[in-house]
Amino acid sequence: MPGFVEKPEPVEVPGLTHLHTGKVRDLYRNAAGDLVMVASDRTSVYDWVLPTEIPDKGRVLTQLSLWWFDQLSDLVPHHVLGTDVPPGAPADWAGRTLVCKSLDMVPVECVARGYLTGSGLAEYRQTRTVCGLALPEGLVDGSELPAPIFTPATKAAVGDHDENVSYEEVAHQVGAEVAAELRQTTLAVYGRARDIARERGIILADTKFEFGFAGGQLTLADEVLTPDSSRFWPADLWQPGRAQPSFDKQFVRDWLTSSAADWDRTGEEPPPALPHEIVESTRAKYIEAYQRLTGLSWA
Repeated sequence: MPGFVEKPEPVEVPGLTHLHTGKVRDLYRNAAGDLVMVASDRTSVYDWVLPTEIPDKGRVLTQLSLWWFDQLSDLVPHHVLGTDVPPGAPADWAGRTLVCKSLDMVPVECVARGYLTGSGLAEYRQTRTVCGLALPEGLVDGSELPAPIFTPATKAAVGDHDENVSYEEVAHQVGAEVAAELRQTTLAVYGRARDIARERGIILADTKFEFGFAGGQLTLADEVLTPDSSRFWPADLWQPGRAQPSFDKQFVRDWLTSSAADWDRTGEEPPPALPHEIVESTRAKYIEAYQRLTGLSWA
């Protein structure tokens, strides 16, 4: 089963208890009971966490998330308490660390789609639906939907696929009231982010959120609206009917499926190391997304 090509050993930090090593983030708990999330430079593609890191990726994801949390705070509270690096932690945790509230997490990936692509497109081609929602005939890869839709998924372990589920299944799992709040909040946050991105010449095709509860209040968690959790397309190059250029791991995916990589993504062998030019091109694309969305320069 795919997973880590080589799983890293967790960094030991005095006063922190290591909880989990994910595809990108390492999770700890501090003495106060708060969570400490550290975004690494790891990259996952085709259910594999690759052996090659993308420099600055973790910092970009963290700083972009912080910027988005500020843009969305009037719609939904978030889990971030601070960004201080814990005493005794490595110096390179600076800029990639979030100290967060410990939430009662909702076990649902809350996906919003404004455009048809990815797993949604695959389902549509078979059934003309996405997560049980009927869509019009004639849509193609990259088509804008008549209105954004809420298409939840179940959370999967590292190496497994998240599985799209119907709204009714979510309501059965978490209750009708929570399901309705998840759908309403997901679509409200997507709408705000879509409009902000559009002003900057970027299409937010789809994105996924994670939520938890703190004191009975739905709270936005994890990362938010980064190239790892969202599809961002340059608006001036949008052309339905084909795969769209994107601000994410496109260079990595394209290289791994090319003859140069000599790798079978359907086999059991792990993917090879990435060449320098693919690493640099991917790093530049993440930084470009940060700068275009925030209007800030990357230092």
